[in-house]
Amino acid sequence: MIERKFVNQKLREFQIQEHIGRIFAKTGYSHIEIKRTPLGEKVIVYTTRPGIVVGKKGDNIKKLTALLKNKYKLENPQLEIGEITNPMLDVDYVSDRIAASLERFGQKRFKSIGYRILQNIMDAGAIGAEVVLSGKIPSARARSWRFSAGYLKKSGEINQSQISKKNLSMTNKLGSIGIGVRIMTPDILLIDKTLAEQTSALSKSVAEPLVEEIPHKKVAADKTVEVSQVENIDVIEVKDEKKTVKKVVKKAVKKEVKKVVKKAVKKVAEVKK
Repeated sequence: MIERKFVNQKLREFQIQEHIGRIFAKTGYSHIEIKRTPLGEKVIVYTTRPGIVVGKKGDNIKKLTALLKNKYKLENPQLEIGEITNPMLDVDYVSDRIAASLERFGQKRFKSIGYRILQNIMDAGAIGAEVVLSGKIPSARARSWRFSAGYLKKSGEINQSQISKKNLSMTNKLGSIGIGVRIMTPDILLIDKTLAEQTSALSKSVAEPLVEEIPHKKVAADKTVEVSQVENIDVIEVKDEKKTVKKVVKKAVKKEVKKVVKKAVKKVAEVKK
């Protein structure tokens, strides 16, 4: 019984979505979102033209609330308008715009419409996009036309759950036309791209050794500079001449003292004998 309840709720949400979509078709309408609160159901209508949805003095809002209360049995429905920040990354808006353009300019200009919409999607920051038009375009024989740009996943978990998809059908004099839109938004994280960035960063850190800059110092006149090589790298050593002279003198004095002590010890030994 619980499963039936959830199924009925989702079915009712889908019916409300379709009904509101038919009312606000070709007005920048995208989708709705229903949130359940203690005071009742909150219905958020996302659109690019909030003024058309609200209507003059809120007439459309009043009609919608009455419709939701009487036909779909929603208790105390509260309508809110949500504006879409980047409409060209919304598949519902894009598919609705393609349908409106085909109806306005005719199906003979389907190529210019497809390429212009695709360029607008890529300019909005999408990673990849695809637009498929199928039906009797432009002749009486049915065929499908595909417009694609960028990088778009066609399989895997990203294709199933993260890529935005929308299929829409419209009717004209020759028959029905199918519109399919797929957009890969910039917020999707690609595993292969992140791995490539990490490996490139590691390779750069290994290839480029750390070099420390030492500030320039003047060498005094009493110091000597010696250049030696360690693993084919020139190493500069600065030595103090005064210190080296003192060390040499100390070593010579020690040697002379040792010689004198040895001679004195030998003489004392001979005298005792």
